[in-house]
Amino acid sequence: MKRQHALMAATLALASLAACGGDDDAAPAAAAGQSAAIAPLPALLVIGHRGASALRPEHTLEAYAKAIEDGADVIEPDLVSTKDGVLVTRHENEISGTTNVSAKPEFAARRATKLIDNASITGWFTEDFTLAELQTLRARERIPLNRPTNAAFNDQFVVPTFQAVMDLARAKSRETGRTVAIYPETKHPSYFKSIGLPLEKRLVDALHAGGYRGKAAPVFIQSFEVANLKEIRQLTDLRIVQLLSASGQPEDFRLAGDRRTYASISTAAGLRDIASYANGIGPDKGMVIPRTAQNTLGTPTTLVADAHAAGLVVHPYTFRPENPFLPANLRRGSAASPSERGDLSAEIAAYLQAGIDGFFTDDPAVGRAALDSFIKK
Repeated sequence: MKRQHALMAATLALASLAACGGDDDAAPAAAAGQSAAIAPLPALLVIGHRGASALRPEHTLEAYAKAIEDGADVIEPDLVSTKDGVLVTRHENEISGTTNVSAKPEFAARRATKLIDNASITGWFTEDFTLAELQTLRARERIPLNRPTNAAFNDQFVVPTFQAVMDLARAKSRETGRTVAIYPETKHPSYFKSIGLPLEKRLVDALHAGGYRGKAAPVFIQSFEVANLKEIRQLTDLRIVQLLSASGQPEDFRLAGDRRTYASISTAAGLRDIASYANGIGPDKGMVIPRTAQNTLGTPTTLVADAHAAGLVVHPYTFRPENPFLPANLRRGSAASPSERGDLSAEIAAYLQAGIDGFFTDDPAVGRAALDSFIKK
């Protein structure tokens, strides 16, 4: 009964989003390659976190395509800007860990130290490269100790533009006959605004030009900051998700001298405020089910219920298959091994039982199987 209630709540939450769309809620325009009628997203979503990043280097077209092949409903590109204002997909604007830039002598002089979100970072930054320069680089696996098989793909794949990701999602929607949604995240928006490369309007303009319009369009815009999401809300009625961290505060709050934290905006009252500009939250998964002192899953908090009461969907992050990322009792094989995989399905099942509406996972094939099993039960 509890499972049925969770599924029904999720269905109603997404249905209510689609219902308030009006004429603008039509599918992405035919000129953008979509048909006039597009299948609605399912009530519970498997979100390919940076693509199928447990199986391919993250934020590559190959990782996104693999995620879709493995059953993801949604693919998630993190967005940063090039020097010439083009949105590209990288986890961070510092790219020494995700590309071969350090092996390129022609770019040695671009190495720099910058203050990003109040942290001193040394490396190479996308905002110091034109798109043409950036696309001479090739992607590399970010965490090779956890994912040594991904390192076999090093230096093979380009850094995609956001446009390429949108094109891929549309092409795969046509190919598979199911809607593939996108879930772009603005990375370090206050920083990019401070250097004259604001992300907000560029993102919205790209989405609108790509045919993504209206509250039922297959897109969710996310950020760990608040002010930029409120700015985006003034530019579009596309769905917005407020990301929540288990610690700290939004960077725009820090810059403004606002002492509120992620914890304070995650209260029942804080969630009602989020609902004034957003359609959902993306919390750290530990905010939904904390770990015990023994590093096992504990008792769920009230976050999901509080968010649903405010009319928000809940998409926690990040479900990863390797032992170090799993609760101690779900690790398998050599529990201390950084690359051996444990029982990710069991972890996901516990969160589905807690009533979430979707989840970010690095292995969408495992996520799809876990979700399908949950629905059957």
